[in-house]
Amino acid sequence: MSESLYRMDGLCFAYGQTRVLHDITLSLAEGRFYGIVGPNGCGKSTLLDLMAGIKRPEQGTITFHEVPLASYGKRDLARRLALVPQEVDCGFGYTVEEDVLMGRRPHRPRFAAPGDDDWAAVEGAMEKIGILPLRHRQTTTLSGGQRQRTIVARALAQDTAVLLFDEATSSLDIKYTLHIFNLVRRLVYDEGRTAIAVVHNLNLAAAYCDELVFIKDGRVVCHGPSAETMTAANIARVFDVAAQVSIDPYSNTRQVSFDYFR
Repeated sequence: MSESLYRMDGLCFAYGQTRVLHDITLSLAEGRFYGIVGPNGCGKSTLLDLMAGIKRPEQGTITFHEVPLASYGKRDLARRLALVPQEVDCGFGYTVEEDVLMGRRPHRPRFAAPGDDDWAAVEGAMEKIGILPLRHRQTTTLSGGQRQRTIVARALAQDTAVLLFDEATSSLDIKYTLHIFNLVRRLVYDEGRTAIAVVHNLNLAAAYCDELVFIKDGRVVCHGPSAETMTAANIARVFDVAAQVSIDPYSNTRQVSFDYFR
């Protein structure tokens, strides 16, 4: 049985007087690819920020490896998990290589120069993401998709057991979207890492994620294996749209189609 990774009990969060998460109770295990799906503004990104330790809950508890998340120091937590944010910030005046190198900060003493292990991790991450030819480019000259791939490479260079993605492929074309999803799935299945991703595309979520968490209006509607939760009834309940869910005979994954003209 997989070891417990996250436990959330009664999590609530508000921006001022606006409550965006209500009584979130979840348990997530190691070595799985989780997808968080739901309409815009339902609290998906806020939940991911709580799991990354960027925000703290107004109420409720969250533990990471059975230890209160708030008790971890920033550097210790950064050695354990990496977040790819929805908003891309590559910094000003850096090359791609220098930006990816920032992912190595938690692994070396303050003011210490990068070592061989750091450079190997940086080069490996850039090669995996396909941006090695861009290594000497200034980040200010990159396209939106190139910037996003640089941020993903930075997270890979951080070399953590847990990867959090907040719609990390939203600015990428289908080629690089599939490239990153395939890469993440290999990291989960071959290396035992855990990926937790906010996913906009339901077909990608159904094809790649082991388990799905459906959220609506800041509440968990359902959570479980993708094969059980990706249903027309759940899609209608969460997204208020009519859909049909079929099984691809070749991949044995769910495929979602919508009644666009209803």
